[in-house]
Amino acid sequence: MKFLLNIDKVFQELLLQEDTDRDKKITKDDNGPKKFVLVDETTKQQEAIVGTYHLSNLLQELAQLKDTNSGMGEVDLSRIQENPVQRISRKIKDDYWEELTRTIDKKGLTQIIEDEKTSSDVATLYVAAKDKQGVAYFQALEKELPNFKVEILPENYSVEYVETLNEKPGILALALEQKIYSLQGVPFVVPGGRFNEMYGWDSYFIGVGLLIDGQVDKAIAIAENFKYQIIHYGKILNANRSYYLTRTQPPLYSSLLIEIVKKKMPSLDWLRSHLETVILEYNTVWMVQGNRLTPTGLNRYKADGIGMPFEVEPGHFDDVLEPYAKKHKLPIREFEKQYLQRTLVDAELDEYFVHDRSMRESGHDTTNRLINTCANLNSVDVNSFLYKYEKDVAYLIATYFGNTFQVGDVAHTSEEWEQKALFRKDKMNQLCWNEASSMYFDYDFVNHEQFPFEAATTFFPLWAGLCDENQAKKLVEVALPQFVKAGGITGSTKASIANAPKEAPQRQWDYPFGWAPHQMLLWEGLINYNYLDKAQEMVYRWLWLITKNAVDYNGTIPEKFDLEISSHKVFAEYGNVGTEFDYIAKEGFGWVNASYQYGLQILNEELKQKLGELVSPDDIF
Repeated sequence: MKFLLNIDKVFQELLLQEDTDRDKKITKDDNGPKKFVLVDETTKQQEAIVGTYHLSNLLQELAQLKDTNSGMGEVDLSRIQENPVQRISRKIKDDYWEELTRTIDKKGLTQIIEDEKTSSDVATLYVAAKDKQGVAYFQALEKELPNFKVEILPENYSVEYVETLNEKPGILALALEQKIYSLQGVPFVVPGGRFNEMYGWDSYFIGVGLLIDGQVDKAIAIAENFKYQIIHYGKILNANRSYYLTRTQPPLYSSLLIEIVKKKMPSLDWLRSHLETVILEYNTVWMVQGNRLTPTGLNRYKADGIGMPFEVEPGHFDDVLEPYAKKHKLPIREFEKQYLQRTLVDAELDEYFVHDRSMRESGHDTTNRLINTCANLNSVDVNSFLYKYEKDVAYLIATYFGNTFQVGDVAHTSEEWEQKALFRKDKMNQLCWNEASSMYFDYDFVNHEQFPFEAATTFFPLWAGLCDENQAKKLVEVALPQFVKAGGITGSTKASIANAPKEAPQRQWDYPFGWAPHQMLLWEGLINYNYLDKAQEMVYRWLWLITKNAVDYNGTIPEKFDLEISSHKVFAEYGNVGTEFDYIAKEGFGWVNASYQYGLQILNEELKQKLGELVSPDDIF
């Protein structure tokens, strides 16, 4: 049934009555009567809208109509009373992916460069010198657009050169494609909020969500931009900003290819070109001895760069800098200035920041697991991802290229890549598996010992398929219960952070916080080893948390959750992206959107019904 309403009038009356804390949302924290009567302008028929969820749905529908028309409009009551699971999933599929899609071209450039992280009056776009097409296109655009400048990156830039760009930071160009009438940017999907660029590992999880929602072309476009970054910047970037040129992110390119090919094979030539680029990335980014490859034969995260990471907020490192400022007898701001300018060099502090930038490369920024130690660790996460690379390459060569894949003068065989995977598996089981704890731990190859921090990354080998049945059983029966809360798994166990320095900030990738990639990799791992009931439970827990939060808080879908209180109200470093909006959540958050759609693919019908009724997981499991 549809009600004809004076949109502006009803919108203002609803806010005045129900948004008692004046935050431009209707949530469970508001103290209104939680009942609002709609009156159809023509028939005078009345309908009472009752409860936080339905009132916030009404607000969202009115806000959407108000965007296009502040006069008379029809509100569909079925949208107000929609099952919350269906509503969230529908909005992700129909609205959020489109809202999060960007292009770097004439049409899309403004949305990219008008960003809170663009610090100068003239926005700068950096283009790789060997991208001749891109250089010509963007230099022509420079003449058309005001307050826009193109800089050409030299072909073999140094770490020192990248540091000079911090004085004029900017966006890095991505791929262009020829359409019928013009060149256009190959689209990419951003995480959301202040993250208005293409991020490395976020893009894989987003790709999974896009494929589920039938947006295959966008997932293929992500792969095209991965390929472009490897060819033009030497790696898949942390994100396409100038200060990320020295940093990659967790390797998930081959996994995206597998997902795309399962859904729709673009063409054998397409797969061939991407498989060549996967192998290029594997060899040049990950398998260079002394860089990201270590003497154990296993890998580490190891970002290049000098001094402090550029992207953090002012004051973020004050707790780190303070003792060094005292040591050099300087006020903290003066010490920071001299350190950044490199007029004052401190080798010990430099080493701290090697670890810090490497931790950011891992995607786990930040966690007590990796602070001041990351570059010394054969971490479980990166080696699980690279094992999956090796298995994926072997599979693709065997399945599509008759067991031999020629790249230049080198013939790659599926057997050779299976051997690489077997070597890594044996090494990980030798160095990282801890039978007594029933967990995988990072291996400190400098001090020749395991680093016994209990992190959710212990489940990544389940996802990669590298553990045996006994290890899988122990991970599920012994390790997993230590991470489970009502709404999913925490980034670490509570015990693992018990000795963290009291004065240090609460690290967002540790207990009690829960993140979409940890859940998604766990679910797939459980399914890999046939723990299907446990997978149902873990999916339900996370989707219940997302659904409950959206119902209580005006459709909010945030970056992460505090699992101790089952809430998006996170009090940790960096706050929580995806929670700042007026009236209507227009984009959700990339990998949380993806986790919702992926989880619904796994969940059985009985549990989907309970999810729509918001039955607590603790009443089911």
